[in-house]
Amino acid sequence: MPVHRLNHAVLYVRDAGGTSRFYQDALGMEVVADMGGKAVFLRSAGSENHHDLGLFSVGAGAAGPQRGRVGLYHLAWQVETIDALAEMRADLLERGALVGESDHGVSKSLYAVDPDGNEFEVMWKVPADA
Repeated sequence: MPVHRLNHAVLYVRDAGGTSRFYQDALGMEVVADMGGKAVFLRSAGSENHHDLGLFSVGAGAAGPQRGRVGLYHLAWQVETIDALAEMRADLLERGALVGESDHGVSKSLYAVDPDGNEFEVMWKVPADA
């Protein structure tokens, strides 16, 4: 039986409260539940999910992700317009979080890292008629 879609993602982070503030500020997510800093659940604007991103604290001394090792590469968040992607680019650049850009033909993408080094993509899907 095939799956329908990804409902949410959960990341281990050093400080769920601090990392949640990054996602609130950078991606406009809202906190739907905060378990005293041990776990924070966030929802994207307009989402019908209880949460789209869960963050679980593992402590300040925890090692970060390492490129080239087995594990999650990135999560991709979609924006609705190319103008929103351009605004996101400026904001991520200002935060020092932008690490790459790509034109996949069917989408235009930005790549950035959160305070824990978890990479994420913000993409705009090019309309089929374009």
